[in-house]
Amino acid sequence: MEEIGHYINGQRVPGTSGRFTDVYNPATGEVQAKVALATVEEMNAAVAKAAEAQKVWGATNPQRRARVMMKFGALINEHMDELAELVSREHGKTLPDGRGDVQRGLEVVEVCMGAPALLKGEFTDDGGPGIDLYSMRQPLGVVAGITPFNFPAMIPLWKMAPALACGNAMILKPSERCPSTSMRLAELMTEAGLPDGVLQVVNGDKEAVDAILDNETIQAVGFVGSTPIAQYIYGRAATNGKRAQCFGGAKNHMIIMPDADMDKAADALVGAGFGAAGERCMAISVAVPVGQETADALVERLVPRIEKLKVGPYTSGDDVDYGPVITAQAKARIEGLVESGVAQGADLVVDGRGFSLQGYEDGFFVGPSFFDKVTPEMDIYKEEIFGPVLSQVRTDSYEEALNLVIDNPYGNGTAIFTADGDTARDFAHRVNVGMVGINFPIPVPLSYHTFGGWKKSAFGDLNQYGPDAFRFYTKTKTVTARWFSGIKDGGEFNFKAMD
Repeated sequence: MEEIGHYINGQRVPGTSGRFTDVYNPATGEVQAKVALATVEEMNAAVAKAAEAQKVWGATNPQRRARVMMKFGALINEHMDELAELVSREHGKTLPDGRGDVQRGLEVVEVCMGAPALLKGEFTDDGGPGIDLYSMRQPLGVVAGITPFNFPAMIPLWKMAPALACGNAMILKPSERCPSTSMRLAELMTEAGLPDGVLQVVNGDKEAVDAILDNETIQAVGFVGSTPIAQYIYGRAATNGKRAQCFGGAKNHMIIMPDADMDKAADALVGAGFGAAGERCMAISVAVPVGQETADALVERLVPRIEKLKVGPYTSGDDVDYGPVITAQAKARIEGLVESGVAQGADLVVDGRGFSLQGYEDGFFVGPSFFDKVTPEMDIYKEEIFGPVLSQVRTDSYEEALNLVIDNPYGNGTAIFTADGDTARDFAHRVNVGMVGINFPIPVPLSYHTFGGWKKSAFGDLNQYGPDAFRFYTKTKTVTARWFSGIKDGGEFNFKAMD
């Protein structure tokens, strides 16, 4: 069985701790590899090597760093199918979804090819008598990324590309459930010309995370995962004087107005609610129709679409709609929440319990479930299910629906489907959520904007990718300059005698 170690100084190396955890094939339930779990000593040694390598990389001019990004982007395109299969094999998502995972990460790499423009400072000439002021953006040094299982390519790329383009060295700790994609991306980055040691992939569990948070050399930490862990990492990083951007959970609502195109709304809800088995922080998990007629019309359209969903392993072809969830524990938790919804009085219109796929009985597959008449007091509404479960909460007015979103403790993403521009504009201005979709179900901004939630979905002041990433991964130095040199006594026309 394959043992996955770490990527240190430009090569794969075995772990030395003797501790491993299993990497499963979610479709079969079988262990397909073991990944090493780093000790504090291993992490600190990797950081020390990264700090040495960063001195040369940070002194490399931005245009040369951008050329590495250009080559890296070309290599990702060249190896797209290989990377997508690595994603699908360990995560379980379909191959088209795996390619999308890689593609959305590649788009951030493409923005980082323009790093020289994004790293320019500012200049004020004659800010005072003979005084000029200018600022420069300089790398932080060594930074770290702690990334989740649900996007094994995209989020590591969101972290590593801006950090490296800014001249930092990076310690990347991917999820121990899906380590292979990050390892392969690191190899491609080396092939693209990144000096050895500038990107170190260190696999591990909480011990490795705490080693990152407590290491004095690491200057900044980026994290994506659940809200409790995001809050923990943010607090410990801040206590240790580090910058931190930590993105947590979500409970994304989509409001459907009576004037919306119901077929388009239903299509959007099915894709956004059940894609990737619901294991997306930007999944729409709550439909909020305004008016009973709207709710009934939506149910009428949703049920046949949900019942036709094809669930299966990524090897079954591109017509599979979604695959298994990540672990047996995740499957049990999702099914337990479905049971709680029934017990608490929600109407289970489509029942995904007891789903079994012939030949894959031991896989972590969960059938699609759809609840109607959910109320905010129910566990299926309050908790982020992170599975293929869609809930519908009926409301009688736009204001009631809007306040449902405003009052929710999470603020990652939201959407509204309507034909009325005034309503859409009012929603976009008033809702207290970081990313808003108008007739668009998963409002993940393009890579030259920026990604980030509000409320309990994010901890820290700056968002991921886009201009915010270049602010996060650099520190600004401002210089005030005045010069006293130059000709003071007029020109000299005669040879002066030698002293």
